[in-house]
Amino acid sequence: MSTDKTFDAPQRQRVLALGATGTIGQAAVKSLLREGHEVVCFIRPKAGVNGQLTIQDWQTRLPGAIFRTGDVTDQNSLTHNAFAGEHFDTVVSCLASRTGNPKDAWAVDHDAHLLTLQVAKESGVKHFVLLSAICVQKPLLTFQHAKLAFEDALMKSGLRYTIVRPTAFFKSLCGQIDRVRKGKPFLLFGDGQLTACKPISDQDLGNYLARCLSDPDLYNRILPIGGPGPAITPLQQGEYLFSLLGKQPKYSHVPVKMMDVIVGALSLLGHVIPTLANKAELARIGRYYATESMLVWDSAKNRYDADATPSTGNETLWDCYQDLVNGKKNLERGDHAVF
Repeated sequence: MSTDKTFDAPQRQRVLALGATGTIGQAAVKSLLREGHEVVCFIRPKAGVNGQLTIQDWQTRLPGAIFRTGDVTDQNSLTHNAFAGEHFDTVVSCLASRTGNPKDAWAVDHDAHLLTLQVAKESGVKHFVLLSAICVQKPLLTFQHAKLAFEDALMKSGLRYTIVRPTAFFKSLCGQIDRVRKGKPFLLFGDGQLTACKPISDQDLGNYLARCLSDPDLYNRILPIGGPGPAITPLQQGEYLFSLLGKQPKYSHVPVKMMDVIVGALSLLGHVIPTLANKAELARIGRYYATESMLVWDSAKNRYDADATPSTGNETLWDCYQDLVNGKKNLERGDHAVF
C-alpha cells in the first residue's frame, strides 16, 4: 500500500464528480468550486429526487460546474460521455445506491465504482476521493459489504486514494420535527440511548471532501469523520427538540424485539415473494441504524468510542434544528425520509 505524501497536487485541479446531485454531492461540488477547481459532474439525464430535475436545473443549482449526462453503470458511457478522452486530476465520488437493497448495492456501490476506477486509471487520473460510510467498519448488511469490496479494490489500485467515512447526516436526524410540532410523540428505539453519533452537516462534509484534494495528510488514508461537539443520543435529540418547540416531552418507545420479529417475518416470506426480500433488507437496515452507533468502533474493547471519532466543521445538529424550526432552512431529505 502506498504511503507517499509527496504528491505535488496542482493548485487548480480538474475534477470529475460522481453523485453530484445528492445533497452531499452538491455540497462537495460547491466547496470544490469555491476552492477554484474545475468540476465536471457526470449525472443521469434526469437526476435528483424522483428524477424530476433536468441538466438545466442543475446548471442553475450549481453555477460554474460543467454537466455531462450518461450512465455510470456503463463502461462505454463512462469512457465517452464522462471522461471523454480528457485530462482529469482527481475523481470525487459521492455516489451511493439509493435503496441499499442487494441488487442496487452491488450495482452502484461496487460495480459502478469499479468501472469508474478502471476508466480513471486508463485516463491518467492520479487521485480518487471516495465518500463511504462509517457503518462499514462493522459490516452486517449487503451494501456495507459492497462498499468494503470497492474500498479494498481502490486501496490496491495503485492510485492515490482518500476514503472518507462520515458519521450520521443532519438530514437523517431531522425527520421528527414536524410530528413533534403537531403534538405527536418522539419515536425512540428502546430507551433512546442504545446509540450515539457525531452528526455532520452537508456543507462541513463538503468542505472536508474538497480539502482531501490538497492536504497530503489526507492521502492514502481511511478517514472517519463527524461534526463538532460531543456524541448525541436519540433521547438527547428528542429532549432538545421538545425544549426548542416549548412542548412537554412525550415519547413512544419501539422495542428492538419487535423489529426482530418484522425482519424475521419478511425474510421468511421473501423466499416466496421476491418483493418482500427487498423489504426485509430495508428492515435489516432500519434495525442496524436503530441499534448501532455511528462512531469509531474499537474492536479491541468491543465498543464504540466517541472520543476516538474525529470532528470537523462548525455547524451542530442543534444549529440545524433551530434553523428548521425558525424557517431559515429547508432540508431536501429524499431517500432519507424515514419518519
